[in-house]
Amino acid sequence: MIQLKHVRNGLTALAVTAMTASPALAHHPLGGGTPETFVHGVLSGIGHPMLGIDHFAFIVAMAFAAVAMGRLTTAPLAFLAASMIGVLLTYNSIAVPMIELMVAGSATLIGAIVLSGRKLSMPVALGLFATAGLFHGAAYGGAIVGAESTPLLAYLGGLLITQYAIAYAAGTVAKLFWDGANAASVSLRLAGGVAAGVGFAFLFENVEGLIFPAVA
Repeated sequence: MIQLKHVRNGLTALAVTAMTASPALAHHPLGGGTPETFVHGVLSGIGHPMLGIDHFAFIVAMAFAAVAMGRLTTAPLAFLAASMIGVLLTYNSIAVPMIELMVAGSATLIGAIVLSGRKLSMPVALGLFATAGLFHGAAYGGAIVGAESTPLLAYLGGLLITQYAIAYAAGTVAKLFWDGANAASVSLRLAGGVAAGVGFAFLFENVEGLIFPAVA
C-alpha cells in the first residue's frame, strides 16, 4: 500500500510542475503547426491532453469523481463525446465563449468536489462532464483548424483514445491504491485538492489577464 506521505509528495510535485508550465504550450502540440498527415494528426491528438496541464488536471479529477461513483468506465464518456463536438465547433469556425476560463474553472470545480468528499449523482456528473467537454474540445480544436479531413479524423481518434486512457489509468490508480471507491478517502480527497489547485492556478492567470491585459 502506498503511504499517504508518498502520495502527497508525488501530487505536490505534479502541482508545482503544472503551476509553472506555460499555458501556451497546452494548446500547441507539434510546435503550433497544423497537422498535415495522418501521423501528425494522431500525434497532435495524443499530445494535446498530455501537454495541456489544465486539461490533464480536469481529466484526472473527473476520473476520481467517476471512480467514487462506481462509474469509471461510463461517466467519462459524456466528457469525451462533448469534447468531440467542441473540436468540430472550433474547426468549423463556430465561436465558443470564455474557453480558457471554462477549462480552468472546470478543473477547479471538479477537483473541489472530489476534495469535499461528496459523491456526485450520475445525472449531475454527466451534465458537468458534458458541459466541461464542450469547452475543452473547443480549446483542443484550435490545434486542428485548417487541417484536411485525414489529419482531422486522426486527431479526433488520438484525442479520444488518449483522454479515455488518462481517465481510466487515473481512476484505476485511485481505486487500487487510494480507496477511490470511497469518496471520503483522505488520499482521494487530497488528490482532488491538487487538481483543484492546478485548475485554480490557470483560472487565476486567465482572470488576471482579463483584468490586466498585456500591453503590446
